[in-house]
Amino acid sequence: MTEQTDETETAAQEAQEPPQEPAKNDTDVVLDAQDAPDGPDGPDEPETFPRKVVEDLRRENAKYRDRAKRADDLGERLQTQLVAATGRLADPTDLQYDEAHLDDEDALSAAVDELLSRKPHLASRRPSGDVGQGATGSGDTVDLAGILRSRAG
Repeated sequence: MTEQTDETETAAQEAQEPPQEPAKNDTDVVLDAQDAPDGPDGPDEPETFPRKVVEDLRRENAKYRDRAKRADDLGERLQTQLVAATGRLADPTDLQYDEAHLDDEDALSAAVDELLSRKPHLASRRPSGDVGQGATGSGDTVDLAGILRSRAG
């Protein structure tokens, strides 16, 4: 019975005590063992770098991530404009962004064809040609006989 009590008390004490963390110096950053190469004192000692160096590297990486995000945003806008230029889709944003579409016109055209074959309701419904409405180019008098002859044959 005392063995269980001793084990229970030991487990309770371990749960109450926070794990001991290595003391950190404000000017150094300690890398985890898997992140750091072998330290100067052997493979078990983590290597430390000055805080300023680490902060500079993090700042530089954040700048590159921002640039990459901006490049992706610009690529999406460019693809939207390229799809709009084809005039085949009612909404050019219906085509999912793919970087390959920016470099290859055939890939873009094939992607639009594939999308329209799967979802024909996305096609542009803008009429083209003479639809029989609007201003006509003739300022002449109306010749009903001529109109009937042109429609008959």
